[in-house]
Amino acid sequence: MAENSEKWNRAAKGFKQYIKLEKGLSKNTVEAYMRDYTLFAHFILRQYDVAPTQVEQYMVERYLAYLFEECNHARTSQARELSGVKSFYNYLLINDKIEASPTEMITTPKRSRHLPDILTIEEIELIINSIPLDNIKGKRDRAMLELLYSCGLRVSELTSLRLSDIFFGEGYIRVMGKGSKQRLVPVGNVARERVMLYMDERKAKDTKDKDILFLNNRGKALTRNMVFMIIRKAVERVGIEKSVSPHTFRHSFATHLLEGGASIRQVQEMLGHESIETTEIYTHLDTSRLRDTVEKISI
Repeated sequence: MAENSEKWNRAAKGFKQYIKLEKGLSKNTVEAYMRDYTLFAHFILRQYDVAPTQVEQYMVERYLAYLFEECNHARTSQARELSGVKSFYNYLLINDKIEASPTEMITTPKRSRHLPDILTIEEIELIINSIPLDNIKGKRDRAMLELLYSCGLRVSELTSLRLSDIFFGEGYIRVMGKGSKQRLVPVGNVARERVMLYMDERKAKDTKDKDILFLNNRGKALTRNMVFMIIRKAVERVGIEKSVSPHTFRHSFATHLLEGGASIRQVQEMLGHESIETTEIYTHLDTSRLRDTVEKISI
């Protein structure tokens, strides 16, 4: 087992370089892929004690059964874990380590569609307007939530925004999305005014991360957890009982765009979704809301 274990360890190093440099995946995605790789490697070594290049289709199928029966992983988790394994064997194929992938004929577990919670436009305004503007922290938090909603940003995209990404003269911001993919997102007047109000006071601060837009009290970049806490306190302050996270703002933005007449392709571009299938969940959400409305007015 020691010999095969060492082969899995060597393969892991090459695979990590491949997904990090050649595929350009984000740090969080690389870490998730490597966790999935380690789980798969441990299972194969424990059950079959073979090298990565000796894995066969039935072993991968048994692994998926193990995830479902013994680990109780949801279908979405199984789909992601299989995606990591498939990516690993694509890496081996590209480098001529194997002639065929044992995952080639395996179907990805069908993901269940989850309709996310959303906020109304009135609730969004209530949350944002509850933040006082009597200090730089309040100005920062309002500007941050305005951008989060009106640009449909992921929380990681928000916290990594830089001053050099702001092009208010042209009316857009540059966003670094998943896999280091850039996109240009239009920014509205209200968000622009809030950001400029914050930036006027920010200039006077001693900052360590000089190009980062949103800073904490120590002049460093905000963390994801800080954004969660800011939103949670604002939601509690106005008494909204829905489960609200930074992603709720993004979900709400997408839904409001569709309700306002935007096409699904336009929403896909705004959100930076690689696949339009990811965006299609919002069409289901919109249809569900329409059905609820019809039922309420039915005689």
